[in-house]
Amino acid sequence: MRRVTTLLAVIAAGALAQPAAAADAQYARSLAATCFACHGTDGRSVNGVPPSLAGQNRDYLLKQMQEFRDGKRPATIMHQHAKGYTNEQLELIAGYFASVTPGRAAPAPAAR
Repeated sequence: MRRVTTLLAVIAAGALAQPAAAADAQYARSLAATCFACHGTDGRSVNGVPPSLAGQNRDYLLKQMQEFRDGKRPATIMHQHAKGYTNEQLELIAGYFASVTPGRAAPAPAAR
């Protein structure tokens, strides 16, 4: 009986963790979405300027964003963007971009 109870507890915990993980992933993407205007959708830059973030190393991205935020890395605008985030939020953003398959975004279609 004890094994059955333990098994049910493990299954229930796993079921509860799935929505939380999905919510965290959605929250991470929503934080990262503020970067899309300059760095391209999902961090895939159209022409490489500014650089693509998709597929970058998580720790590298985190360090760069923290340095922008803390004024340790010179920037024209990134220091202003990064100031609004906590370390936890920067970790989520870095993790999100690290999980995205690298590549370039398709250019916008020409106006007719």
